[in-house]
Amino acid sequence: MNILNQYEKKMISDKEFPVQVFVNREEPGRYFSAHWHEHIEMHYIVKGKTCIKCNQKQMYGEAGHLIICNGNELHEGVCVESPMEAIVIIFELNALSKELGNRNIVFHHHIRNDETIQKLLPGIYKECEEKKEGYKLAAKGMIYQLLAYLIRTYSAKSLTDSEQQKRDKTLNRLNTVLAYMEKNYTKTVTNKELADLVHLSEGRFNHIFKESIGSSPLNYLNEVRLKKAWNLLKQKELSVSEVAAIVGFQDLNNFSRQFKRCYGYPPSRAGEESALFDTVTETGF
Repeated sequence: MNILNQYEKKMISDKEFPVQVFVNREEPGRYFSAHWHEHIEMHYIVKGKTCIKCNQKQMYGEAGHLIICNGNELHEGVCVESPMEAIVIIFELNALSKELGNRNIVFHHHIRNDETIQKLLPGIYKECEEKKEGYKLAAKGMIYQLLAYLIRTYSAKSLTDSEQQKRDKTLNRLNTVLAYMEKNYTKTVTNKELADLVHLSEGRFNHIFKESIGSSPLNYLNEVRLKKAWNLLKQKELSVSEVAAIVGFQDLNNFSRQFKRCYGYPPSRAGEESALFDTVTETGF
């Protein structure tokens, strides 16, 4: 999925079926970076384990769990146990129901082993995958059924306009910082430099960032570097020391230590582990 660390303007052009439905099959480590959009994003875990953060809330999902990232919530995903597969459904509530879209409904983030959901989510994916005649009508019918069930059973609250504006202001600040990290991860970056970008004191900036992301700015920057390193190492074209230098680590021992803590194996085995995961997941969903 590999989404950039910033606001993502999603365009779903099919007015008859304004929904994206697909399966994520992922290796250990971060598989989508922190981002946000107006759309609701649902992850139904089929196998393996994942950790998805929505704002400051961290949720561990396994088979049979549904994790919902509401519209305008900063969210990111880390594969904890592979092979991990999740059905993903993305839509803007307003496109399906203007009445509900205007209410700023917020769903519960983490739903575990609900039989109705366990029946509907695979059914929606199956219709979209097989694409039999009338599949859009059948899938949309199940999505409406799912939404009605979620609203009646797992609707947490509706945001006020002022609450929505406060959330948007925080997200706009984070967009600036996360996009800067994505562009400058190879360089030496300080907390003060990041705080100055959004005109905040260093202390206030650190508080907002950790509250929203779940880690300190520099720890998060290192995670961005490690993901970049993993992608380079799996290509087997550069040495470990070359990759460490390219992604911004000045100390090779520190790079190796952090890489192993993140992925569970040393950087020298990154290509080998990647090839093994690709072999395991060839069977598909």
